[in-house]
Amino acid sequence: MIIFDKKLYVSLTCQKTSHNFTKIAFKPLHTNLFNIVLLSFFLTLGCGNLYSQEIKNKKKPLPTVKQTDKPKTVVPDLTPAPIADTIKLDTVKTKKSALDAVTKYKAKDYAKYDRKNKTLTLYNEAELYYKDVELKSGIIVLNLEKDEVYAGRIRDSAGVLIQYPNFKQGPSEVQPDSIRFNFKTKKALIYNSRTEQGEFKIKAAITKKENDSVYFLKGARFTTAKDIDDPEYYFRTNKVKFVPNKKVVVGTTQMVIADVPTPLVLPFAFFPMTKERSVSGIIVPSYNDSNTRGFSLQNMGYYFALSDNYDLTVLGDYYTNGSYAMRFESAYATRYKYRGNINIRFENLINSERGYPDYSKENIYNIQWSHSKDSKSNPNSSFSASVNMGSSKYFKRSINQANVGSNLNNTLNSSISYNRTFNTIPQARFSLTATHSQNTQTEQIQMTLPTLQASVDRVYPFVGKDGVKKGFIKNINLQYNLSGKNNITTTDSLFFKPQMFRDAQIGMQHSIPISTNFKIFKYFSAGASTNYQETWVTKTIDKNYDPDKGQVVNTTVNGFDAFRTYNFSTNLGTTIYGTFNFGSDKRIQSIRHVMRPTVTYSYTPSFDQYYNNYTVDATGRISNYSRFDGGIFGAPGKSNSNIVSFALSNTFEAKVRDRDSTKTEPKKIMLLNNLNFSTSYNFNADGKESLAWQPVLVSGGTQLFDNKMNVNFGATLDPYAIDNGGARINTYNIDNGGSLFRMTSANVTLNYSFSNKGTGKEKDNTQSERNGGRKDDLFGTNTDLNDSRNSQFANEKDDGEDVITEFFKAKIPWDMTMAYSLTYSNVNRENKITGNSIMVSANMDITPKWKGGVSTGYDFVQKGVTFTQFRFERDLLSWRMAFNWSPLGVNSNWNFFIGIKSGMLSDIKWNKRSTSNR
Repeated sequence: MIIFDKKLYVSLTCQKTSHNFTKIAFKPLHTNLFNIVLLSFFLTLGCGNLYSQEIKNKKKPLPTVKQTDKPKTVVPDLTPAPIADTIKLDTVKTKKSALDAVTKYKAKDYAKYDRKNKTLTLYNEAELYYKDVELKSGIIVLNLEKDEVYAGRIRDSAGVLIQYPNFKQGPSEVQPDSIRFNFKTKKALIYNSRTEQGEFKIKAAITKKENDSVYFLKGARFTTAKDIDDPEYYFRTNKVKFVPNKKVVVGTTQMVIADVPTPLVLPFAFFPMTKERSVSGIIVPSYNDSNTRGFSLQNMGYYFALSDNYDLTVLGDYYTNGSYAMRFESAYATRYKYRGNINIRFENLINSERGYPDYSKENIYNIQWSHSKDSKSNPNSSFSASVNMGSSKYFKRSINQANVGSNLNNTLNSSISYNRTFNTIPQARFSLTATHSQNTQTEQIQMTLPTLQASVDRVYPFVGKDGVKKGFIKNINLQYNLSGKNNITTTDSLFFKPQMFRDAQIGMQHSIPISTNFKIFKYFSAGASTNYQETWVTKTIDKNYDPDKGQVVNTTVNGFDAFRTYNFSTNLGTTIYGTFNFGSDKRIQSIRHVMRPTVTYSYTPSFDQYYNNYTVDATGRISNYSRFDGGIFGAPGKSNSNIVSFALSNTFEAKVRDRDSTKTEPKKIMLLNNLNFSTSYNFNADGKESLAWQPVLVSGGTQLFDNKMNVNFGATLDPYAIDNGGARINTYNIDNGGSLFRMTSANVTLNYSFSNKGTGKEKDNTQSERNGGRKDDLFGTNTDLNDSRNSQFANEKDDGEDVITEFFKAKIPWDMTMAYSLTYSNVNRENKITGNSIMVSANMDITPKWKGGVSTGYDFVQKGVTFTQFRFERDLLSWRMAFNWSPLGVNSNWNFFIGIKSGMLSDIKWNKRSTSNR
């Protein structure tokens, strides 16, 4: 019986007659005596107990629980409310429940509410939702009296415990055997809990949840392994204080590997936990030794997580003989704007000890910067950088790099550019570029700081309003180009010293090209162009014979000077198609040959007005020179140029019947991607200092075996003979008793990549390419001797657990890359092979967890094995083991690494390596 303000509700069930009298409304007791008489009659019949309870806010009693798949809503607000009546039916105050929000629940088998004990029991696939608490389990018991919830497992028909509880509150999630949680105090008692926090997986025998932010664990173990119940390693401790997303503080901790306790014991430990990408921290060094530099601590430093957009890593090495190295590495990125990274490396290298004959000391450095801008941020402008500069001997002498591809590279290149497009009519473009080119053999450096390029798009002054460009006149167009340079030539020893800037050459060149194109006899495409150039410079030279020194002295003249040139050219070309049909019933149905011949005539007049005479020696011999000789844009030509050039390009493709009989259309196969011939004839050649015909250049290329093999070839054919000294003479080779052409050089290169992995994997040796080496692994993979956490094998991912298969049915994934190069030389009748080498790189998944690779080659001319590298790697689930060995040459070295993959525990490793003989 429940009393509201105006009515009395009775909910009774008769035990004798099974009649259910629910929601029978009566008037208040004090106003109608008939209510009491009628109520006594029900009690006389032996119906259920009479009860009363005060509920404020006119809320209905809890409904009778029935089975349903949809979550029910419980509003257990049992707060007493005052009654206007002077008669009190119950003097005992009802306890206010902590459940002050809507509670939803459901269960597969049943949901039973016990009114006496005020408990709600959910059985089989039970779910309970309250505020930010989500609880799923085999059985859930909600106690409204104690404001607690209990959850545990149930047994299936075989007696096996199933349906582990899953307790989730906010971002925290726990999978225990059983749990007890108080909604009011927010405390919990959890048995055999399993939870994940970042890369850590934690399991504890007993977990006590003190409040929303602090947990105390007993009998805990934590690991980064995938399987928390059977990890390959874990840290075991008895006392843990755990603050989610902040920290883990543990007592005495022991490392266990493969269930075998190790002697690695810590009295206490602290692990930072954060949702951020990374946190700052110390990088633990590794120990090593060298015969030439002594004992060392390597890769020691600190990682600064400065913000979500950029970081900084500071690393250093120290050797007992005084050698040391410093490295600064930073990566930065802003989404939808730009990204990049910077590496600055410096090494002070000391070999042997002072006083010994092999003692030496040198400083080397390297700077790398890569930057790219997202084109979506501003489509009208772009900024990019690719910098690789420093000491010419860095990659040969560095104690931290094992990159033979970079070591063999003779050139370091850098470029920083900014481009801007102005959407005017006509459109204008502007760019600033700083470039750097460094020869590591000669140590010569060429730089432009900067190069200015500007242009205005083509303008067609004779096109009508209809916009049709047809014919000689309407196709006439002109544009304006501007090029400005600050060119610097220096060496390693003078780099960024005052003399480097004093020798700089500054100049600017303006050009206005005018061109047109038109058709002749419908099948020929013709074009004509002229170009006017004006060049400005700030330095010229003056040559005079100095009788005191007995030689010609060059004097640099500072000041503005300029020269103007122009030229004219015209071209005529066409396209010829030829098809050879063999019949539709043939395997090769037809072959198509496409020829594109082109004839170009160019004329440049003489600009001898820019040349002066000077005395060469004491005899009074006169010669001439241009004051613009050696300038940034060169000097104008003294003699006119009157040249006609010939070029012929060819492509061959075949139409072949497909092997698949269900396909009706033939398949097209490219036989030769290109076969090109080119030469030129100079009408002004005098037959002494210059010959009329230039050598014929032949080049071609094709792809074979489903485009897996690239074949490229080239040759130089000279029509002239040579004298006994090897100089070309004005006599045709055929008239000198030889053939029509004399082949002076030839080369063939083949590249073949194949794999049984289907499409195969793309080689990714990005760091080697940045250092100036190859992108593939023919010269081995780039190895950073200070950080071996990354896989040696490109684009490799974990393949999961080992799979045991029948031996003869097992498929072993592999890939192979081959490169062959052959060079022939006959410039001076030497008639010999100057280069003949093959390089091979192969990688194989020996087992699902073992990977192996080798890069090697052989030089048939030098008769020796080229660079060789062996690499092995073992996936130990949460660990990784790697071995890299280069056994031959001055670059011989080996490197062994075993450590945890997780970045959080990356300092738990063992790294041992040798030093090269450099």
